[in-house]
Amino acid sequence: MSKFNILIAGDNDPISPKGIDLLKAEPSFNVVVNMSLKPEDAMIEASRDAHAIIVRSGAKVTAKVIDAAPNLKVVGRAGVGVDNIDIPVASKRGVVVMNTPGGNTISTAEQAFTLMMALSRSTPQAHASILSGKWARKNFQGTEVYGKTLVVLGMGRIGAEFAKRAKAFGMSVVAYDPYLSKNRAESLGVTLCEDLDAAIVQADYITMHMPLTPETKHMINAKRLLTLKKTCRIINCARGGLIDDAALAQALTDGTIAGAALDVFEVEPPPADYPLLSAPNTVFTPHLGASTEEAQENVGIEIAEVIKAHLLQGTVVNAVNMPNVDPKVLAEIGPFLKFGELLGRLVSQFAPARANVVRINYSGKVGGGDTTLISRAVLKGFLERAVGAEQLNYINANGVAENLGLRFTESRLPEASEFTDLIEVIAKNETESASISGTFFGNEPRIVKINSHRIEARPEGTLLFIENIDRPGMIAAYSATLGKNNVNIADMSLSRDKVSGKAFTLLTLDSTPSAEVLAELEKIQGISKLHCVAV
Repeated sequence: MSKFNILIAGDNDPISPKGIDLLKAEPSFNVVVNMSLKPEDAMIEASRDAHAIIVRSGAKVTAKVIDAAPNLKVVGRAGVGVDNIDIPVASKRGVVVMNTPGGNTISTAEQAFTLMMALSRSTPQAHASILSGKWARKNFQGTEVYGKTLVVLGMGRIGAEFAKRAKAFGMSVVAYDPYLSKNRAESLGVTLCEDLDAAIVQADYITMHMPLTPETKHMINAKRLLTLKKTCRIINCARGGLIDDAALAQALTDGTIAGAALDVFEVEPPPADYPLLSAPNTVFTPHLGASTEEAQENVGIEIAEVIKAHLLQGTVVNAVNMPNVDPKVLAEIGPFLKFGELLGRLVSQFAPARANVVRINYSGKVGGGDTTLISRAVLKGFLERAVGAEQLNYINANGVAENLGLRFTESRLPEASEFTDLIEVIAKNETESASISGTFFGNEPRIVKINSHRIEARPEGTLLFIENIDRPGMIAAYSATLGKNNVNIADMSLSRDKVSGKAFTLLTLDSTPSAEVLAELEKIQGISKLHCVAV
């Protein structure tokens, strides 16, 4: 049985003991727990033999850490944010990065709601006043959330849970999320607004539950702050950087908005001179969204389970750099993955020089599901001749294509064509193109088109595609040449565009013709194109 080395690393920030125990109980796992790995050099040294690394927010899995771990297969983040993991480098190396988006959902939603209520009633300030010996009731007149308009930016798991609680408190909920469907908004009982600026100008309260991306960074900035109601209050328990902290500090100081409650900051921990810390009408907590006993136990167990399943079964769940694939789905699409990779490999062998576009067209039942992983398989097969099979996998294929300047597109047409399922792979440059299409006859894969010419062949052995003038004697001519050179024809498929037009032949051969034999074939009068591809 193979042994897997698992490093649980951190900076005095361990995962749940139950998660650690779950991993240690597996005989094939060698689990090392080291909570003193904040310096990068220490992390690099500890990771050298690791097949899996599990971290929380304290430890950083940098490019140097990943490069120093040749056996690394997966990095797990016990939590949602993966800012401390170099995902582009992991993807290029073929390392799966997984997180636990569900484990702290309730915890974070409750923290955000707590901050909203504390901000509305000045609870921390009133508490501090009591401790200082004062009884200044008039200084802490609050506001009710009942009847107010709440704008939720991001209606994922946490945003949806916050919205449920807000509705229970009598708030009117407006949602902005570019990926939220109208049907989903209706089922949540919220009003969907498709324009960010139109949404926030309505807000009495704004709560943020977006990931931090180049598109969402500073989505609340100085310009947008000026458009808000003066009575608006902002809550952020998602990611630092969604709000321009400096602009927020100025807006609070100027009275542009009524208040802000933050659990996250652009700089963590914020330095003593951080402008926000001296701004009025604020409530701050030190990134406590997931800091409950229940959440810590949940994410620890969840990350241990997904890492275990990936190492032992190849299951991919909650990955941030490739589609989720459980064993059942993998079993269903497995034949398409293998066949798609083969089609990509085949078309690469007769694609035009310097092909810069690969397009995949799906039709039939296969086009009705998620084809992401199948497309990655096709791309992996296509790129193997360019970079070598050992350098490619389903995770890094897209990144390799991008580095090569290869544009990759796909289309999915659920409507059935003449075949129940059909995958067409097209490779082209500015002036030429090549294509191959395949389907399944029962459980058997078949190539059914090459360059739009209808043929039928099993994808096995060596395939020789010949285009020639449609006239008597052509089959005999190239068959004789192959026979003379001891190359046996195992199968043959014929097609033509019209009588006396162009004829197309796909031969399945028992052996690969030499370059000299192929040159001899090309000399046969009437043959215009010839491609020999190895399956």
